[in-house]
Amino acid sequence: MKIQDFYTGHAFDAYEVLGAHPGPEGTRFAVWAPSARAVSVAGDWAAGETPLHRSTSISGVWEGLVLEARQGMAYVYRVTGADGNTVDHCDPYGFAMTLRPEGRSIVAGLPGYAFTDGDWMARRTKNFDAPLNIYEVHAGSWQRREDGSWLSYEELADRLPGYARENGYTHIELMPLAEHPFDGSWGYQITGFYAPTSRYGTPEGLCRFIDACHRAGVGVILDFVPVHFAVDGYGLRRFDGTPLYEYPADAVGESEWGSCNFMHSRGEIRCFVQSCADYWLRYFHADGLRMDAVSRLIYWQGDPARGVNGSTLEFLKTMNAGLQQRHPTAMLIAEDSTNYPKVTAPVEYGGLGFDYKWDLGWMNDTLDYFKKTPEERTRNQGRLTFSMMYFYNEHYILPFSHDENVHGKATILQKMYGDYDGKFPQGRALYLYMAVHPGKMLDFMGNEFGQLREWDEARAQDWEILRYPNHDAFRHFRQELAGLYNRYDAFWQGEYDSARFRWLDCDEAGQCTFAMLRTGRESRVFGAFCFGDKARQGYRLTLPGPGRAELLLDSDWQCFGGNTPREGQTLTAGGDGVLTLDLAPYSGKLYLWTPDDPA
Repeated sequence: MKIQDFYTGHAFDAYEVLGAHPGPEGTRFAVWAPSARAVSVAGDWAAGETPLHRSTSISGVWEGLVLEARQGMAYVYRVTGADGNTVDHCDPYGFAMTLRPEGRSIVAGLPGYAFTDGDWMARRTKNFDAPLNIYEVHAGSWQRREDGSWLSYEELADRLPGYARENGYTHIELMPLAEHPFDGSWGYQITGFYAPTSRYGTPEGLCRFIDACHRAGVGVILDFVPVHFAVDGYGLRRFDGTPLYEYPADAVGESEWGSCNFMHSRGEIRCFVQSCADYWLRYFHADGLRMDAVSRLIYWQGDPARGVNGSTLEFLKTMNAGLQQRHPTAMLIAEDSTNYPKVTAPVEYGGLGFDYKWDLGWMNDTLDYFKKTPEERTRNQGRLTFSMMYFYNEHYILPFSHDENVHGKATILQKMYGDYDGKFPQGRALYLYMAVHPGKMLDFMGNEFGQLREWDEARAQDWEILRYPNHDAFRHFRQELAGLYNRYDAFWQGEYDSARFRWLDCDEAGQCTFAMLRTGRESRVFGAFCFGDKARQGYRLTLPGPGRAELLLDSDWQCFGGNTPREGQTLTAGGDGVLTLDLAPYSGKLYLWTPDDPA
């Protein structure tokens, strides 16, 4: 790390200097606490506490070599702050931590795991012209042991990659794994930004998990929190007796979640956050970072009425540009609910430098439509068509995330209008519509088999409901749909090119019918949908010309819990391009389209 880069916010490797670094002669400690009156490191070694001295080479840093400190020993920094109070803090750059509520760091050093994923890393891409179907997972509640305890990283490695591959997911997105004190924060209020949570094991265990995913052909995206941190006294808050990592003003210093906002206008804080992002990508071979609450970085407190936060925008651009340079095949994904422009444009073209952005507008409009009665849907066609008015402004991911499965919102299937039996055909039609709509896909765990209870981080998913035919059939539908999505390039090749998409039907007022055509290099598919409670007989669609339509999937097939026998079907469009088909209530059909004139 260049010292000047640390102060100016351009360093991406601050973890190489700061933190605890064990060696043959002991462990070297270094911590940034510029306003502290005194700092010592207190740990499990015989001496117990060792004073640190101010560095002569890095202003504001306290450092020292502790001969007795070895790998695996717990420690804290005992900081006498500018306010005269002495407080024990965990290491901001600590690479491992004890399990809550103790809040001590562990001497671990930088991970040295020997990955076996060289082939995966060499051929890895950002999946712009490849399938991207993301399975969002909370590691502590996907599955659990029989006694209710958490699975370890190694146990997850034995189960989760194979499950994801079996169900057609290309990537797993793990909710935040950095150490956090409160289970109910789901990992979003962090104390140990560089420390994989000890709930599930060691940093090496996490490396083994990601290595296993790569061997199975599944990528791993990590949820990253660059906005705020936990208020717990042993964490970053008032680290040297002053607001060091956070804003000093209450109006912007605290978030709506009761956490502290990072003061990104300070170079050393920028280095802390962006070095952390680099650390997860470099040492854990993560295939991408989903960055939480980006709207809070664009606008003050995430409120457009308060104006753009220029310093955080500059931080975002610097961080993303640096990460793109250092990890050119890793994905950077923004969770952003605003209409701020060019979020996914390169920094050199005036953008923020992300690769993808969650389309939360599509998510809200789509789920709102499916909550409505059939009669209400006839007046709300625009809920499903509006997304294509802005889709090509950004590189979008269509998300059904954890946020849509908690806090009284109900699960995705439970949101569907009607009674228990009536929700399944609508759920199948919804997910087929999602696959045919342009945009990459993300779905939260449990939705693939129609989880009905809202997600609770304190328990595993309701796997036992797979004993019921409706849920088992729903899972098989999702598996077959994912297989088709991965197989046919029309779903994902060139999907951010407007010439590859065509509405075949989107404005038949009062009919709740829609149809979309997607074109890849090697295939063409179209989906036809009836989202009303009455069948559409003799439904006429006009294709670009004459050709054949081979039925690939019908969400109403009996094998998926519907009413239509599964059988092959090929329709022919004449010279006028018109073909006629039948649609069951609350259903969708997917066809492979082969025009007579491929040009």
